[in-house]
Amino acid sequence: MAEGSGAPRAANIFDVAKLAGVSHQTVSRVLNDLPNVRPATRARVEQAIAQLRYSPSPAARALVTKRTRTIGLVTPGNIQYGPTSIATHFNFAARAARYNVDAVSSPEADVAGVRAAVEALLRQRVDAIVLIVVDVGVLEGIRSLDLGIPLIAAAATSRPSPALVSIDQYRGARSAVRHLRELGHDRILHLAGHHRAPDAVERVRGWRDEVAAHGLEVVEPEYGDWSATSGHEIGGGWDIRRGDGIFVGNDHMAMGLIAALRARGFRVPADVSVVGFDDVPEAPYVYPALTTVRQDFAALGELIMQKVLLAVEEPDRVTESTPLPTRLIVRESTRSRRAPDAE
Repeated sequence: MAEGSGAPRAANIFDVAKLAGVSHQTVSRVLNDLPNVRPATRARVEQAIAQLRYSPSPAARALVTKRTRTIGLVTPGNIQYGPTSIATHFNFAARAARYNVDAVSSPEADVAGVRAAVEALLRQRVDAIVLIVVDVGVLEGIRSLDLGIPLIAAAATSRPSPALVSIDQYRGARSAVRHLRELGHDRILHLAGHHRAPDAVERVRGWRDEVAAHGLEVVEPEYGDWSATSGHEIGGGWDIRRGDGIFVGNDHMAMGLIAALRARGFRVPADVSVVGFDDVPEAPYVYPALTTVRQDFAALGELIMQKVLLAVEEPDRVTESTPLPTRLIVRESTRSRRAPDAE
């Protein structure tokens, strides 16, 4: 298009709307591949776009739609398997929904740092913010935030909220303890994850309730930091007895624990049964292959994105989400106390 005697002016969304005989909002819906546009209308808009060689910039789209199709993601400053898997699968789900993700990391236990990361994302005019929570202080700190845009947190808690999504850590822990009890273990220990991690808190709660339900001795849990190193260090000096079952808060600590048990002369599972949590890729290939509780991180990533889309498009319909179920995967690190003695 020409404007006076100057250089040609690039077509804008209003030019497309005029040529197609529709509103600029309809053009926006076509550009963003949204529903409720008649096929014939969509075809006219697409023809006008091609004829005018219109190429909308992200800024132009945001100006018209008031949205940037970008989601802010705040991740903890660590490389633990669970949070990393959640972030990865959320990115996949966002990309499938044609959203971009701006990710920032923050110290995991620093409420002020998380708030600063959130404020930085707000300056980028994101449509929503997703927060992967690994510290109970951060979880409490975000409950009072009023950002003007949706904030969805991935966090396990006994206090559900429409803004939270999670995998059911509590029932996953109970399934692990129940498995050990069904194998005939009368003393079931728990090596927990970091004491401030919401997942660890819920797994401890599940372990405690299931042990109590069977009337078993309660031995207060030991706490690691999710690493194989911490599992090995605790396993080296823990009061462990032949015939014990041990529920470990994640697979990496379980691997470290098993190595420590072997160094002390315990056979797994002949002397002690061990159950982990997560079902990391290495779990089937360690010796013995690890019985564990599987979390579906792909489903969690999709659930987070579904919650974001609903919060952005239809906020009045956002309700509490049922935590996703876990699945017990039985391998060789657990065995019945009634089975013949074998390595």
